[in-house]
Amino acid sequence: MEVRSGVGSDPPGVRTPRRGYRGRHRAIRRTPLLVVVGLTLAIAIVVRSFFLEPFSIPSESMQPGLQPGDRVLVTKFGPLRHFQRGDVVVFDGTSTFGAIRQPDGNGLGALARRLTEFVAGRTGESDYVKRVVGVGGDRVRCCTSDGRLQVNGTAVAEPYLYPGDVASRQKFDVVVPAGRVWLMGDHRSRSADSRSHLAAPGGGTVAEGDVIGPVAVRIWPLNRIGGLDPAPALRSVNDPVPDPPKASRART
Repeated sequence: MEVRSGVGSDPPGVRTPRRGYRGRHRAIRRTPLLVVVGLTLAIAIVVRSFFLEPFSIPSESMQPGLQPGDRVLVTKFGPLRHFQRGDVVVFDGTSTFGAIRQPDGNGLGALARRLTEFVAGRTGESDYVKRVVGVGGDRVRCCTSDGRLQVNGTAVAEPYLYPGDVASRQKFDVVVPAGRVWLMGDHRSRSADSRSHLAAPGGGTVAEGDVIGPVAVRIWPLNRIGGLDPAPALRSVNDPVPDPPKASRART
C-alpha cells in the first residue's frame, strides 16, 4: 500500500496562493506611482532648465526689496527673458564678479542637487542679483550736484534705495559697451557691484549673455509673495544719441 506524505498537497476545496503572487501584485501597483514621479521630475527639470528657475537671495545687497533668504523665480525663456533698464536680474558673475561655479557632476548626486535647487533655489557662488542701471551705449555717471544718479544726461529718482543710502559714495563716469550692462544693488552701501570692478576687464560691466534672466516674482516668504518695486525713472530714460558721422574731406 502506497503512503503519501501530504507535503505540498492541499486539503479538499482549499487552494494555496502561489509564491510570488503578492510581490508581483505590489510591483504592478507601484508602477503607475513610479511613472507619475518620473514624469513630475522630468517636467520640473525641463521647466527649470528652459522657462523658470528659482534662486535664493544670499546677501543684503538688494534690500529693502529683497531680503537674505528670499526665494525668487527668474524668467529664462526666449522673449520673456528680455530685460531693460530698471529690471532686477540674476546673472553669472564668473567672468566678472566672482569665483568659478563648481560643475554639477553626473549621476544621482547631480540629480539630487538639481532637485534641491529647484525646491529651495540656487545659491551658486558666482550667481548675483542686481538692478540694471545702464545698457549698451548708455552713459552712467554719479553724481549730479544734488547727489542723484545720471543716465544719458537724465537725473534718476531711485525710491527703491535702502533707507538712508545715497546713490553712490563712489564717483564714476562710464559708457557701457555694446552688448553689456551696468549693474548696481539697491542697498548701495552694502553692494559690491559694477562700481567695485571698474578696473576689471569690461570696466565693471557684465555681458548680456551672462544674464540668466529678470526676476519675475518673489515666491518666499509667503507673506511677501509678489513682484518687486518698479523703476519708472530708469525705464523712461531716453536712449543715447549717437554721435553724428564725421564729414569726410572731398578730394579735388
